[in-house]
Amino acid sequence: MTAAPATYAVVVPSVGRPTLQWLLDTLSAQDVDADHPGPLEVVVVDDRRGDVEPLRLSVPDTVAWTVRTVRGYGRGPAAARNRGWRAARRSGAEWIAFLDDDVELPAGWAHRLAEDLAACGPEIGATQGRINVPLPGSRRPTDWERNTASLQDADWATADMAYRTAALEAVCGFDERFPRAYREDADLALRVRRAGWQLVRGQRRITHPVRPADDLVSLRVQAGNADDALMRRLHGPDWRRAAEAPPGGFRWHAATVAALGTAAAGAGAALTATALGHRPARRSALAAAGAGAAAWGWLTGRFLLLRTVPGPRPGDPEFLPELSRMVRTSVAIPVAAVRHKARGWWRHRETGPWPVPVRAVLFDRDGTLVHDVPYNGDPAAVELVPGAREAVDAVRAAGLRVGVVSNQSGIGRGLLTREQVDAVNARVSELLGPFDTWQLCPHAPEQDCACRKPRPGMVLAAAAELGADPSECVLIGDIGADVEAAQAAGARSVLVPTPVTREEEVAAAPAVARTLREAVASVLGPAAGEGAEGAPQGFPTPAATAGARG
Repeated sequence: MTAAPATYAVVVPSVGRPTLQWLLDTLSAQDVDADHPGPLEVVVVDDRRGDVEPLRLSVPDTVAWTVRTVRGYGRGPAAARNRGWRAARRSGAEWIAFLDDDVELPAGWAHRLAEDLAACGPEIGATQGRINVPLPGSRRPTDWERNTASLQDADWATADMAYRTAALEAVCGFDERFPRAYREDADLALRVRRAGWQLVRGQRRITHPVRPADDLVSLRVQAGNADDALMRRLHGPDWRRAAEAPPGGFRWHAATVAALGTAAAGAGAALTATALGHRPARRSALAAAGAGAAAWGWLTGRFLLLRTVPGPRPGDPEFLPELSRMVRTSVAIPVAAVRHKARGWWRHRETGPWPVPVRAVLFDRDGTLVHDVPYNGDPAAVELVPGAREAVDAVRAAGLRVGVVSNQSGIGRGLLTREQVDAVNARVSELLGPFDTWQLCPHAPEQDCACRKPRPGMVLAAAAELGADPSECVLIGDIGADVEAAQAAGARSVLVPTPVTREEEVAAAPAVARTLREAVASVLGPAAGEGAEGAPQGFPTPAATAGARG
């Protein structure tokens, strides 16, 4: 008896590139059948920053799968992919196929993906597609084209990478402290391997065209050196070998910056000696400055040659523009690389394993802690939802801070006074015990404030008052605005639906619980009770991670 083909969903993080539609077009054009099915659904994560118009995507009515969009709020591809796969797993997919929004799927990709998944035994946690980067045939590639072409040999690149959903759940997905598309894929692969899974290469192929780029793109990508510092912190000094990553050139950059520093220091000392009339000291300082300048010139020239020799040749139309780019950026890159590496080292000097521990639980008020009475200004009308006292007490007993974040537009609409809202809040505290922070938004929707959920203002303010990073907070609420506010702030969330919760809000939520007590249990862990659907069992807490920091 032939086993049923594996089910999968496709997740595409996007910053709104026009190529996204072409990717969806090439996906829609795939031939699928019962033995080589298409995805159960496609989740596009709109990772543009700020308040933007919804992405307008076109998908033929003839395809058998749905395409839906959820917001990512510009927090980077790691966070966007997490948002996508956690929303997609509600479809029941066994696998999540991650694709970049600038790739193209050749005919037969879906067939080969199905075959790759079928070849994966239970010990396989992920299968990688093969990447083809088209390069010019009439000339040698530029530095940026060669940089993109390196994807062809990259291990575990998420341009086309299918992970078993169970493997993602086991390691809590991508580490969202990686803010750019660099190293987050290698980090995930290492953690999946250490969790006992194997990673393999499949036979399917995609095309990854070279994106247009400006003259300083190679300078900007040096920000990835901060991610290298995070990788070293998380995986030790031998992380490149473990991640099968090629050796970097940072040591040469550090030597170049050291030579530049020696030249500058020597020049400064020479000026000081001249002012003081110390001729021997002046000669010594000038010698040091000259040696430093010579070393810097040699190292910079070496770097320039390494970048230009493989590129366009004299006579090619692209030669002079490429030479200009290489000269300017070769001078600046070593300093930028060292600066970013130092910044990453400092920022992550006390970083521990992913996911970060939960230190605070924030609750929505109306519909979550108390029954929703529209524009309630009467403390006598406050009635707790079942299990509210037990849930809040459990959070306090776990040593976590507790807070409330609540939209109170009745104030801005003139239906309530601030004094009435404060009296209701005092009654909630009387019934549930004191909260460590109360955050409320008094504005009407048309006032366009930064604090009203789904905007992140109250979550950020609560985290700041509690002395926690937003990533260390979990927001529990009953509608999509609560989930979106948490997402926009960089916090986690659990949705507890009520009759007013829309179906699309439930479908987009990363974690859903049937009751408030169940939501809290998903945060605190199995010892606290049954967890939420789609939530880790449970989120790490400070007690659980004590001693885990290296």
